Amino acid sequence: MTELPESPWVDGLTIGQVLQATCDRAPDHTACVFPQSGVCWSYGQLNQHVQQIARALLARGIERGDHVAIWSTNVAEWMVMQLATARIGAVLVTINPAYRPFELEYVLKQSDAAMLVLIDRFKSSDYFAMLREVVPEVDRQTPETLKSDRFAKLRHVVAIRGQAPRGVWSWQDFAAEGQRVPADAVRQREQQIEARQPINIQYTSGTTGFPKAAMLTHRNLLMNAFYVGACQRIGPNDRMCVPVPFYHCFGCVMGTLCAVVQGATMIVPAEYFQPQATLDAIEQHRATVIYGVPTMFIAQLQHSSFDQHDLSSLRTGIMAGSPCPIEVMREVIDRMGAREITIAYGQTEASPVITQTRTDDPIEVRVETVGRPLPGVEVKIIDPQTGVTLPVGKQGELCARGHVVMLGYYKDPEATAKAIDREGWLHTGDLAVCREDGNYRITGRIKEMVIRGGENIYPREIEEFFFLQPEIEQAAVVGVPDPKYVEELCAWIKLKPGATLSEEELRARCREKLAHYKVPRYICFVDDFPQTVTGKIQKFKIREQMIERLGLREPPTA
Repeated sequence: MTELPESPWVDGLTIGQVLQATCDRAPDHTACVFPQSGVCWSYGQLNQHVQQIARALLARGIERGDHVAIWSTNVAEWMVMQLATARIGAVLVTINPAYRPFELEYVLKQSDAAMLVLIDRFKSSDYFAMLREVVPEVDRQTPETLKSDRFAKLRHVVAIRGQAPRGVWSWQDFAAEGQRVPADAVRQREQQIEARQPINIQYTSGTTGFPKAAMLTHRNLLMNAFYVGACQRIGPNDRMCVPVPFYHCFGCVMGTLCAVVQGATMIVPAEYFQPQATLDAIEQHRATVIYGVPTMFIAQLQHSSFDQHDLSSLRTGIMAGSPCPIEVMREVIDRMGAREITIAYGQTEASPVITQTRTDDPIEVRVETVGRPLPGVEVKIIDPQTGVTLPVGKQGELCARGHVVMLGYYKDPEATAKAIDREGWLHTGDLAVCREDGNYRITGRIKEMVIRGGENIYPREIEEFFFLQPEIEQAAVVGVPDPKYVEELCAWIKLKPGATLSEEELRARCREKLAHYKVPRYICFVDDFPQTVTGKIQKFKIREQMIERLGLREPPTA
């Protein structure tokens, strides 16, 4: 059985220090490959790009603790900005590329972002048009003088590519600003940074109905990146295929930071997940590691060109992000050849991994459980009602304590106190069982969170949007089983007396204002809802009725 070190070399270091150490060990070793854009950088080259952008951030007055938001797909500049902000002690705020203006406005305001970095477009989304809608001042001011009436802290906007609005820095002009700052200034700033300081804000759905901002530290992320890699036995000779999004912990901790910590090569097949591009990247770059949520693996396994690809280089990887159908795990082992594939479980508030299987665990363990806790992490199962710790074999809420636990939610002490108790235990809201062998099975969720294809969705956020529609009196959103995405959204809508609204019109409004994955697949107009005697909607009954009405079934999961 794989034994993992209790004292990782990254403990106590900052992300900048770890990058420099890896670069010093092997400056000519390939750090990252982005096939679609032609980027192929060694660790020495990556470090140079990071240093240049760190100087540019200093030149534009970004201070230690300032928040820099990034709204982009998986491009090389994303990784550079992640490492550059860490190097000067700024906090990177990651924004989902699928967000619409309604969501962008919320994040910019809630995060107190001092800078926004964005691309020009993604699929049908025009980022500059959405930026103009939320920050109209970008058309009337210059990059050096930008001020927003709506966002008091926002001082700079940087476009990674494209013909940007008048008040937005181009990436090239922004990078050139760094020449005004001596290289030694970055080193001086780095000396002021400590490992337990916040370095990242990741948005996660919460009980308020809007995403909450989880604050994560250098230590949170580096310890997670170290152990996630160690569980897979990743080293400098490994080539990690990372098709998962950078804005999510899966991409920017288990992906980019894991590669830097382990000195491995990271291959990013495309800006967003494409099964063909992923299969091509595995074959052409001889990837030994593959990441993905179950939906991604299903798409690759079912792709028409799957049998034409040589995937024999694959050894390990991670399947995570949502409950894993057992049959999919077996196919990844048998057909893709990732014989040492692992399952990871966690959440954003836990940096993100709490438990993980090991490469040498029996297949039964790797297909039926989410493994055991990472070293330095305590896990217990409690009765959700009483808080009493439960014995092995009893279902209850999974709680975790240790280096994985976030600092808290930004500007939300009440929510923080609900998530992390006085003894430092993070209450996940997930139901689990600890087996006799110490491995855990996730059996359900206390929270109403819906996980669609690896995307965490809190129904209340969508309900809040529905309540803004003048025709709607009441709304309830639930998750229902789906063979492809594991869960899909279903909305029950009650209209106000005399109001009319079609399913097509409501769905069009959702597409305009919400990220695509938040648009309910099923919309039902109803006259009433199943309720308790106190008037609370019984969502579990809605789910049960829809499963029966649509002929759905629950997939078996690990």
